[in-house]
Amino acid sequence: MELDVTQIQKIIPHRYPMLLIDRITELEPGQRAVGLRNVTAHEEVFNGHFPGNPVMPGVLIIEALAQTGAVALLSMPEFKGETAYFGGIKNAKFRKVVRPGDTLILTVELEKIRNHVGLGKAVATVDGKKACSAELTFMID
Repeated sequence: MELDVTQIQKIIPHRYPMLLIDRITELEPGQRAVGLRNVTAHEEVFNGHFPGNPVMPGVLIIEALAQTGAVALLSMPEFKGETAYFGGIKNAKFRKVVRPGDTLILTVELEKIRNHVGLGKAVATVDGKKACSAELTFMID
């Protein structure tokens, strides 16, 4: 199942400037989601990070991954209308610089959902190369 930005906004509460995914290309509710983020030079963050050397902050890559995982969780009927918050971030690793013009492919595999807590493995790639990986914990409220 694919979702455009309007459909994503029906699942998660994020809006500009904090909505960091442009499309969901694959969705298996409660199991996995694959998102897409087109990084553009027009984003305000690049005015200060870093002038003359634009680099997407790692924290925004992690947030884009978390939003992708939240779509996988909140698309489950029992969590419709809820909000997913960070419960934890473990083993975050950054392996490739992400710059304007890059397309991030964001993959989150949910490994465990118990009550209102979800655990997932997240990987962001650019051109098939791993840019970031992390284990994410979601708290659903």
